[in-house]
Amino acid sequence: MASTLISNNVVSNTDRSRKKKKKKIQARDQQLQQQEEDKNHNKWKSEAQQQIYSSKLLQTLSQVHLSPPPPPSATVTATRRGRAVREAADRVLAVAAKGKTRWSRAILTNRLKLKFQKKHRKQQRVVSAPGTSRSPKKPRVSVLRLKGKSLPAVQRKVRVLGRLVPGCRKQPLPVILEEATDYIAALEMQVRAMTTLANLLSGSSSSSSSASSSSAPPPPSN
Repeated sequence: MASTLISNNVVSNTDRSRKKKKKKIQARDQQLQQQEEDKNHNKWKSEAQQQIYSSKLLQTLSQVHLSPPPPPSATVTATRRGRAVREAADRVLAVAAKGKTRWSRAILTNRLKLKFQKKHRKQQRVVSAPGTSRSPKKPRVSVLRLKGKSLPAVQRKVRVLGRLVPGCRKQPLPVILEEATDYIAALEMQVRAMTTLANLLSGSSSSSSSASSSSAPPPPSN
């Protein structure tokens, strides 16, 4: 009888020690994760990261073909150029995040999907015979949209936030909040960097135009 009591006490003590160790490990992991998140959030606020992003953005924009084929209107031209600049800026931002977040991986994989879809559409245009017309598809009412109208206000806001952050459409609230915090900090850094670049480029263009006008020969006098 005494031996069984001793063995039960030993088992209970070992279980308690295991639970304590497990709690300590979980607390340590949560602390390390929080430190990593704070480090990532503060990274976007540093001047060094902004300079790195600006230099990479300039290199990428120099390789982007901004002149669309003629003869589109001025509005279409401005829209295409703005879209190309925005896609390049987002792609460089995702590369600067080094794929450690869901939103950065979603931006990079989305670009690969768009390339594949464009290639697939070109192949379909070549295969489809001329003169064959397809009937227009009827608009479908999304079941998720109908369900979303009956959701509570908090869940609707969480769903909207998940759609705004890339790669978080079907994620739980803690993941969405974590990704949104990092994504907003990255976007703020992107705005600062692009504003600085725009000011530098506008200043250099104005100085070059003034220098060319001053170096021009005076008009001949009658």
